Amino acid sequence: MSDRITIMGITGHGYHGVLASEKAEGQSFSIDVVLETEIGPAAASDDLNLTIDYSVIAELVHAHITGEGCDLIETLVERIASAVLAACPATAVEVTVHKPNAPIAVPFSDVTISIRRER
Repeated sequence: MSDRITIMGITGHGYHGVLASEKAEGQSFSIDVVLETEIGPAAASDDLNLTIDYSVIAELVHAHITGEGCDLIETLVERIASAVLAACPATAVEVTVHKPNAPIAVPFSDVTISIRRER
């Protein structure tokens, strides 16, 4: 069983969506990331080099939120999961994209898409 490092609520202004207004004005997105890893060696040695530097992962995720736009948040969540797995030794990653200001005509609190990818 793996240990988990969780980063919640990485927020940024992005230009993801199919509508012209979403591409022009953008909106706020929030991302949650759960990294599955083994923290035992780092915990025993108190050495950052033996674990995942979550500040690096947070910056990487933020760059995807604020970077190149895509039509679908399904695309965004896949891009983030792939980039995180490429950037760190996690055995698996779970990513949730929150789009609380999605253009929906009825009252709602959030739209999310979550995926889990393994190495």
